[in-house]
Amino acid sequence: MCPYARFQSAMFDHDTMIVSYDTERGDPRGSRGRKVDPRKEGLGDCIDCGLCVQVCPTGIDIREGLQYQCISCAACVDVCDGVMDKMAYPRGLIRFATQNGLAKHWSRAQTLKRVFRPRVLIYGSVLALIAVGFVTSLVLRSPFRVDVVRDRGVLARMVGEGQIENVYRLQVMNSTESTQRYRVALDGLPGAVLTSHPDFEVGPAQARWLAVSVQIPPESARTLGAGVHPIHFNIERVTQGDESAAAVHEKSTFVVPR
Repeated sequence: MCPYARFQSAMFDHDTMIVSYDTERGDPRGSRGRKVDPRKEGLGDCIDCGLCVQVCPTGIDIREGLQYQCISCAACVDVCDGVMDKMAYPRGLIRFATQNGLAKHWSRAQTLKRVFRPRVLIYGSVLALIAVGFVTSLVLRSPFRVDVVRDRGVLARMVGEGQIENVYRLQVMNSTESTQRYRVALDGLPGAVLTSHPDFEVGPAQARWLAVSVQIPPESARTLGAGVHPIHFNIERVTQGDESAAAVHEKSTFVVPR
């Protein structure tokens, strides 16, 4: 299920910068003293010390070519450069390069020019836009969310002196890392009264279900008539000190029975 292989195949080609061993320069491998001229002995610059394998966290031999286990940590690059310094050979036997760069003996400038090609710039721009969108969504996200669900047990009922009551369940999700206090208010329905306690608290990064009862007087019910009528729940965060106020408005319906 991991999409990494798909991303890797789409982003990787022969111009991708990877940790590479210069085979033409390093082979044939063989141990020798510092004063030995490798060209006279028919040897390459690699002294076959094996340090590049020893320092590799995944245990691969980078001299065997490109391998999927390589994590590009460059530990082999550092240790090989140290060996080259001791042997008075040029650095870069193991280095960051591209497959095309090694095969065609490109200079560093030519390699970098090919690395920053349209394909890479387009993919980079897309990833940058995704990152900006993600950060923007975090900055602009609401500190809490609310879902309003009608009580399925009783759609509407008559209580007290003829008031019509509907019961709702509010799920309030606090996305902050501190306990928050909220207040529920009603809007959009004439005469609607919240009979349950309007204030409540929700713990940090928690969700809480709250039962809410809404009643309208008999005269409002006669004015509205039987049927389904819109109602709005306004849930506000009770601010403390210099905290910014936040509010969520959710729509629902109020049922007046026949």
